[in-house]
Amino acid sequence: MQNKLILRGLLAGALGGVLAFVFARIFAEPAIQAAIDYESGRDEAQTALDKAAGLPVEPEGHEVFSRAVQGNLGIGLGMVLFGVAMGLLFAVVYTVLLGRVGRIRARVLAVLVAGAGFLSLYLVPFLKYPANPPAIGHEATIGARTGLYLTMVVASVVFLVAAVVAGKRLAPRLGNWNATLVAGAGFVVLCALLMALLPSLGSLASNVAEYGPQASETPLPLKGPDGQIVYPGFPADTLAGFRLCSVLAQVILWGTIALVFGPLAERVLDRGRAVTVEA
Repeated sequence: MQNKLILRGLLAGALGGVLAFVFARIFAEPAIQAAIDYESGRDEAQTALDKAAGLPVEPEGHEVFSRAVQGNLGIGLGMVLFGVAMGLLFAVVYTVLLGRVGRIRARVLAVLVAGAGFLSLYLVPFLKYPANPPAIGHEATIGARTGLYLTMVVASVVFLVAAVVAGKRLAPRLGNWNATLVAGAGFVVLCALLMALLPSLGSLASNVAEYGPQASETPLPLKGPDGQIVYPGFPADTLAGFRLCSVLAQVILWGTIALVFGPLAERVLDRGRAVTVEA
């Protein structure tokens, strides 16, 4: 039965990845293209400033994959594979919890596990280090940014598991509702403390050394030697639109996994009970 549940988790994850890609292709791609256009225009302005100052100018790098390939095949394949991976993880967690969390309907458990996955693997890390489109983020900070983001993901998962365990242990004394509130509050406090301790991306050493202290890596207006703005800062509406689409794409992914997997899991479990009764 476990193998059947895992297979259905893979299918639900793949479908979620496809739907998330369709959404992103329609709504997020314009923001991505706008960010790429901004980056190209800013690079041209910076090159003009460097030439005027007599500084050496680096030649443009060759584009390995075209924008059409990146925006369709690349993103599509990436999101489907990510959906499959999340569907597999979801199904494994679901199988482990099945029968260990009381008498919860298969569909309800699917919603709870998917919600926990969305919360711990995406939403909490996003609140500290939100997704950024192209043109935001410096090459020198890629390693540091990746490490900080993974720290948030791992810590969020650990805190959530600890909250669930704490809630189960407190339930006999406080009751299910109060135990859930206490465990949830503990999860929020731990996540908030970690967010306060971890540095903002703008305060990373390489950013401070080159650009001065900032709250984020979002490009500020480019200024010439006379202090006049020669190219504007990154558009706030483009950044907000991209981040909103990022959140909604994840909602679609995890929502699809829950809504598709739940009924499929109920059928598998019902058949398993029927076979047990007949035996």
